[in-house]
Amino acid sequence: MAPKRKAKGSAPPPTISPRKTRSATAGKRADPPAEKPSKKVKVSLNGNTMKSDGAKVKSDDAKAKKKASNADGAPDASPPGNTDVSAKTVIIEACKQCNSFKTRAIRVKEGLESAVPGIVVTINPEKPRRGCFEIREESGQIFVSLLNMPRPFTPMKKLDMDEVIQDIVKKIA
Repeated sequence: MAPKRKAKGSAPPPTISPRKTRSATAGKRADPPAEKPSKKVKVSLNGNTMKSDGAKVKSDDAKAKKKASNADGAPDASPPGNTDVSAKTVIIEACKQCNSFKTRAIRVKEGLESAVPGIVVTINPEKPRRGCFEIREESGQIFVSLLNMPRPFTPMKKLDMDEVIQDIVKKIA
C-alpha cells in the first residue's frame, strides 16, 4: 500500500542541516576574522619572554630596565671582558636548516673566545640565509663564506674547524 500524502499547510518547515559547504560560507569570509587568542607566553629568569613557537622576545620591562641602565651610564650586562671599546666582534651566520651548522658555529665561537681574549662572537644576530655558513668581522672582513650549499653540505663538512679557527686568530691578531 502506498504512503499517504502529507497536507501542505500542516507540515513544519524543513530543518536545515548544520553542515555547511565552502560555497555557503564564502560570503562570510569577506568579514574581518574575529580576534585570535594570543599565543602562550613564557617568561624566563633573564627577562626574555618565549612565545609558544619558540621565538624569544624581550619583555617591555626588560627593555625599560636596559634603557634605564644605559641612561644612568652603568655598563650593560655584556659578556665579561667586553669593557674594551676596541673589542673585535665576529659574526657567525649559520643556517638553521641542519644541526651541523649549529655545531660548527658553536665550535668556532668557543675556539675564538678561548684563543683571543676580549673578542665578542655572536651567532646569527639576524635571520640567516638558507644554506649559508659565513664567518665575518663586524667591519665587513669575511673569513669564511659558503653560500647556497645544497644538502648534504659537503663543502662545510670538509672544512677543518681547528684550521679555520687558527686562520681567523692570525688575521685578527
